[in-house]
Amino acid sequence: MYHTLRFLGFLFILILQCSADPGSSCSKTSSLLDFESEIEMFQHQLRGVIKVLDDCSFRVSEFDMLPGSDVHWWGAAGPDFANLTTGFVISNDKLNKTYKNESFVVRLKSNLTWDQIGVLAVWDIPTASDFGHVVLGDLRNGSGNISLSPDLAPSPAMEPDSSTVRSRAGGVPTMFENCKVLSPNYRVRWTLSADEDSIDIGLEAATGTMNYMAFGWADPKSSPSPMLQADVAVTGFTEDGMPFSDDYYITKYSECMIDKNGSVQGVCPDTMYEGSDPDGLVNNTRLVYGHRKDGVSFVRYQRPLKSIDKKYDWPVNHTGNMTVVWALGLIRPPDALRPYYLPQNHGGPMLVTYGHLVLNVSEHVNDCLGPLDAEDKEDQDFIIADASVPLVVVSGPAMHYPNPPNPSKVLYINKKEAPFLRVERGVPVKFSIQAGHDVALYITSDPLGGNATLRNVSETIYAGGASAQGVLASPMELVWAPDRNTPDQVYYQSLYTQKMGWKIQVVDGGLSDMYNNSVVLDDQQVTLFWTLSEDSISIAARGEKKSGYLAIGLGSGMVNTYAYVGWIDEDIGRVNTYWIDGRDASSVHPTNETLSHVRCKSENGMITFEFTRPLKPQCSRAERQECNNIIDPTTPLKVVWAMGAGWSGDHLSERNLHSATSSRPVRVLLMRGSAEAEQDLRPVLAVHGFMMFLAWGILLPGGILAARYLKHVKGDGWYQIHVYLQYSGLAIVLLGFLFAVAELRGLYFSSLHVKFGITAIFLACVQPVNASLRPKRTANGEAVSPKRLAWEYLHVIVGRSAIILGIAALISGMKHLGDRYGGENVEGLNWALIIWFLLGALMVLYLEYRERKREKDRNSGRSSWVLGNMEEDDSTDLLGTSNTEKESHLSEILEVQLQPLSK
Repeated sequence: MYHTLRFLGFLFILILQCSADPGSSCSKTSSLLDFESEIEMFQHQLRGVIKVLDDCSFRVSEFDMLPGSDVHWWGAAGPDFANLTTGFVISNDKLNKTYKNESFVVRLKSNLTWDQIGVLAVWDIPTASDFGHVVLGDLRNGSGNISLSPDLAPSPAMEPDSSTVRSRAGGVPTMFENCKVLSPNYRVRWTLSADEDSIDIGLEAATGTMNYMAFGWADPKSSPSPMLQADVAVTGFTEDGMPFSDDYYITKYSECMIDKNGSVQGVCPDTMYEGSDPDGLVNNTRLVYGHRKDGVSFVRYQRPLKSIDKKYDWPVNHTGNMTVVWALGLIRPPDALRPYYLPQNHGGPMLVTYGHLVLNVSEHVNDCLGPLDAEDKEDQDFIIADASVPLVVVSGPAMHYPNPPNPSKVLYINKKEAPFLRVERGVPVKFSIQAGHDVALYITSDPLGGNATLRNVSETIYAGGASAQGVLASPMELVWAPDRNTPDQVYYQSLYTQKMGWKIQVVDGGLSDMYNNSVVLDDQQVTLFWTLSEDSISIAARGEKKSGYLAIGLGSGMVNTYAYVGWIDEDIGRVNTYWIDGRDASSVHPTNETLSHVRCKSENGMITFEFTRPLKPQCSRAERQECNNIIDPTTPLKVVWAMGAGWSGDHLSERNLHSATSSRPVRVLLMRGSAEAEQDLRPVLAVHGFMMFLAWGILLPGGILAARYLKHVKGDGWYQIHVYLQYSGLAIVLLGFLFAVAELRGLYFSSLHVKFGITAIFLACVQPVNASLRPKRTANGEAVSPKRLAWEYLHVIVGRSAIILGIAALISGMKHLGDRYGGENVEGLNWALIIWFLLGALMVLYLEYRERKREKDRNSGRSSWVLGNMEEDDSTDLLGTSNTEKESHLSEILEVQLQPLSK
């Protein structure tokens, strides 16, 4: 047992040693060995120090960072846009969390060495964002002690930002030796340089862009009111986003004022008390650096410990305790009378917007654990799109682009650099593009732009493209109308260059703007909105009174209905689908219907939910119940609604049943965008169906049979029957058609039944016209003319095609009736219809057999006969006005009979 414990202890010590120095197996031959540098901040409040340990690892300490999407350690040849965006991941370690003053060791990938890396960065891959980086070795000053591979040599770097000023060689302006928390959103950082009689101070606050940050020393003799006679530095940012830092003196708890005698009092710059300050003797603060990143203001300035100005500045005792004061608040921009940025009253509680404490600047302090995390991180200029005002798009130099690295030229909208746009769904946005022919604007789902397909990345393009380019002399107009299916965030970018644009926030407008149609359902308690597309429908329902859930059902009532229920569950909006086949909780069956773009919210207790679904589910009807939930835009959709106190997605009970419901269904005419109270149209459809059956099932087929099989009867009886039956059938068809169109208030051609019916009616109407244009019949014994032969074939083919389509319309009409009303007798009627036509087909076969036999007997004594030239006459024109006229046209009457020619 003792030896086992000794072995485990030895193993534990060995593991600790290995973990403490993960790079112990690496060589130490690189020229970067022991290189140490602070990380330069660009985004996500990144701070830290790196030190190269050996040829394959480095140590990170004092590391702060807000989380990103997919963050990695990144290597590049140079610090410019072209090199950073073509860089590479150098370690398997990810940085996908918030870091708070942490230290750790990072190993390079096995196939990498330091001479392949000119810049070490923290990089977010999806957004191509540089959170911060370090230029390794002497590459920063160009001495070239690092030997990069020829293919990794940096491209010509961009001009450095003039606002990036380092406090001393090798350091970065965001790093300090000390940090003190003043309030939850305000910190002071400092580095003491006693030998140089100066102190560098950094003020950092999660505050608004037009707010000031003040910090300074109180009068050592004024303990009751430390703010009065305090020597403070007021820092902030101008309207152009440039940092400033000025020396102020407080004589009164008020904004700086000049009285009638010309004396100055309040919180005023030292220069207002003493006049102009050409030599910097009164204003003893020197701005070093400032930035606004991630909603956090940071300004670094330097001041002497002992000032020449003895009247308005207090000397800083760097070895003793002194009272310091601080404040946050709004600042008044300069005007013609007071050309200074003047702090206004901080207007908040003590220790939140102002306060004081005792501080010894020579003592090491660091209680700032982690980065400041502002609630609103969007610092870019903000534009709300207006449908009546175009957005003018041009290009210009990058000054404050929000997502470095970036190209030297970016997009400006309405004279603002890469602003943050806000648009409303359903409200068209007009762009006037004047950015040049090398900039093609497009709206995309890709945050980088520049044609994502070139990076093998998929993107959705919502508007614009290669043709969306123009210049000032001939601008191109692009109109984009975001709809309810547009994501909450998209991007405006250039098709040819990455990272020229920025974000578009898409918010919900009024539902009436987002949807094409709307109706108020029964009892005026629920409003239904919808937009039809080719193969889907987007639906929204809004309750007009408070409830725990809102449900709409597609059916005549809450039984045998497909229901959509929206409710709020622990502040999360949910929408579920159900099949209801009874009146108790056990009859509510969840379904797996395919819904997209689902949203549900509650405003003042009133539920609104939205979803998009296919018109026809992509599954077999026999497969699942929801596969029968088909929406036919040409058919009125019956809709009911219900509300209740609460809903559950898991276990329903009787208390989930509705407390309010619609009195009756409403028929929503999807194509027309209107609604009406439910009416039972089955009697109307029954009359329509009977008329069509009488025409297509009896009269019209009877007329054809008379022309085919009754010519052996002497006289013109067959012709009378043929004409009267055809005209009677056609009249009934037209009456039935007009009756249905009038009652259904419209004619929609997407239905198969309508397509069959319209085609059959058209062919039936062609027949009388065709008959009036028939060529004359030849005399007995003469050959039939080609025109007469062609006409006879056309007349027969059109007539029989009309009958076939009419029968198909009858059968599809019965199916349509079943889909619409689900009647129990529809299937029986379908079988009766099929049997009727089968009996008719058997009768035709029998008559055809008799006719063939009769012709055979009749032709046995004749040597030859031809088509349409028989002893039987074409009959007389029964529609004529006199017998004389009938006899004169005896040879011109219609004969519908096709027979083979005898040789």
